[in-house]
Amino acid sequence: MRSSFRHLAIAAAGAIFCAAAWAQTAADTGRPAAVIPLESEAPPKLHVYAPLAGPLARGVVIVQYRTENTRIIPVFGAAAVEVSPRVGHLHVTLDDRPGTWAHTSADPIIVVGLKPGAHKMLIELADPNHKIIASETINVTVPEQKAAEAHKH
Repeated sequence: MRSSFRHLAIAAAGAIFCAAAWAQTAADTGRPAAVIPLESEAPPKLHVYAPLAGPLARGVVIVQYRTENTRIIPVFGAAAVEVSPRVGHLHVTLDDRPGTWAHTSADPIIVVGLKPGAHKMLIELADPNHKIIASETINVTVPEQKAAEAHKH
């Protein structure tokens, strides 16, 4: 009885292994490694879009952006500079003020409470050591708000 169970178990394992190998396609076997040397990666790029018009009319600045060849995540330090694919974060500066904040997610940049009028927003793509890789400046004009609409977000 034990011998037949053993043969059955070996046959089942072999069938599973063959089915898994058969399921692979030529595209699966020809893919490059998930991690490639950093020197082989294309340079990082930053694309910043104009603020969304609907929220801006209510005084809420929502700026969408995208990066190429860099993932925006909250990882910092010298060791993170060597990670492939690249990781980084954004530095956001408003109206040439001395304060800058780090934006560490793929979510849009949202700013609430700006006074009506023209503003300048500097958005910089930084590596985990805060070295600036790329930057874009956008101009934002926050419209005057009626008293009843000023706090309606």
